[in-house]
Parts: sequence; structure tokens; C-alpha cells
Amino acid sequence: MARPPAPSANDPLRSRCPIAGALDLLGDRWTLLVVRDLVFYGKTRFADFLASPEGISTNILADRLDRLERRGLVERRRYQEHPPRDEYHPTARCRALRPVMRALIRWGQRHVPGTAQHPPRGLAAPPRRG
Repeated sequence: MARPPAPSANDPLRSRCPIAGALDLLGDRWTLLVVRDLVFYGKTRFADFLASPEGISTNILADRLDRLERRGLVERRRYQEHPPRDEYHPTARCRALRPVMRALIRWGQRHVPGTAQHPPRGLAAPPRRG
């Protein structure tokens, strides 16, 4: 049986729990990896996302980019008319996930055996101010 689509930003919350709400937006196997590629690696084109080492399929990637756009995390911009080609750019709402994702990096480094201890450039936390 097919899963129903995840709720959009306009759908009612399944609960008032902020964790449940965040998971409704981001909580599947692929969405945070697409966000990672957008905000840390600057990927904007479909082929760039497909080149990521996790091996997302084209139909899943198209679905996740569409869902991220509908939820206000990605802005789609046409860069070529014939054939039509789009780029995907993170919105401020998407970029606001950086500290959350950096916290996940630190947690994974401490608690997931085999995880890279020195993440690729772009994923390191910015220098602290003050």
C-alpha cells in the first residue's frame, strides 16, 4: 500500500509537538540529504544531486525537491528553456537548518561507529564569535 504524501506547510499538525512537526517536513530517508547538498555543498542542479554518494533515484529526488519547494524550503529557478531545466536554491528557512544539521554531524561522529570524524569541507562548524 502506498504511503500518503507528507503534510504540507498548510496542513494541520498531527500534534503540537515541535519534533513531530519538524519530522513531518523533513523526516524521511532522503530529504535532509538533499538539504545537506543544498546548504553545505551548494548543489543546485538535478544532476548534481544525483552525483551524491548515497545514490538517490531520479523519481525520489524529483519528489523531494518538489516537496521542499511546496514547503517553502527551496526556490525553483529556470536556467534553460529548451529543453526546460531548473535550478533549486535554498530559502532562508532552509538555510536556518544549518545549526541543526551541524548538531547531527557532531552527534553522528560521537555515536555512530564508522562515521567520518573529519567531515568534508563545507560541513565544519563556523568559528564561534565572542
